[in-house]
Amino acid sequence: MFKKIHAPIIGALLFLLTLNSYSQDITEPIRYTATNKGKFFVSWGGNRAAFSKSDITFKGEDYEFTIKDATAKDKPKGWHIDYVNPARITIPQTNFKLGYFFSEKYSLALGMDHMKYVMTRNKNRVVDGYINLPSDDVGSVFNGVYDQQNFLVSEEFLQFEHTDGLNFVYLELARRDDISSLFNIQNTDKFQINITEGIGAGILYPKTNTTLFDRDRYDEFHISGYGLSVGAGLNFTFFKHFFIQGDLKGGYINMGNIRTTRNPSEGASQHFFFAQSVFNLGGIFRI
Repeated sequence: MFKKIHAPIIGALLFLLTLNSYSQDITEPIRYTATNKGKFFVSWGGNRAAFSKSDITFKGEDYEFTIKDATAKDKPKGWHIDYVNPARITIPQTNFKLGYFFSEKYSLALGMDHMKYVMTRNKNRVVDGYINLPSDDVGSVFNGVYDQQNFLVSEEFLQFEHTDGLNFVYLELARRDDISSLFNIQNTDKFQINITEGIGAGILYPKTNTTLFDRDRYDEFHISGYGLSVGAGLNFTFFKHFFIQGDLKGGYINMGNIRTTRNPSEGASQHFFFAQSVFNLGGIFRI
């Protein structure tokens, strides 16, 4: 008798629980932003860069000398239409990245930082080495032995730039963490805040604009060395798919094979640290 009375009640309770679970599935769907695994992302932006002092060594058949503690600056474009103009897109300092989330928090990306490096001209620097050019060479006016000598590095002597540009092409392993709950943001499909951290390694592929002793420059892209980087950023994602991101990034660049003239036996080498502030626009999606 007891079983007969309670069996319908138990059945009704199970039905209500099932209905309630189904109702929750309808009213609370899994958010698109709840998981990253399997998503692609792409971003485009601009940067400002700063560089440490660097010893730059120049070698050729008739010279070998080092400019000590050379300084350099970037060449900013500012807010300009050239950032999105395909015909002039290499003129400003830009950053590109294409990546894939292979897990919930970790991604692998291919990126290129297009920085610009302009050595400060018309400054006194310590120079060590020698120059022994033929007497009919226009640069022979600089012939001599330089033993830690204070020397004016004029524009007639040297113009040295990686302005088309200081191209760092790299692979980056990065982590992303959603911190929206810290700001009491409930619906992350509308607005989400993430922090990112990454490490990268790659090659330097510059077009170095150098005029040494008034000789013709080698104006071609060339693999000249390698770079390492670390960075952290703050990501703001809107309506699931669109984001803006600000990054602070730093690293080390070693360029042991810089082409300076059309003569392949002539070249330069240097290594230095760099820092960047980066502003990006991007999208994140599944294919």
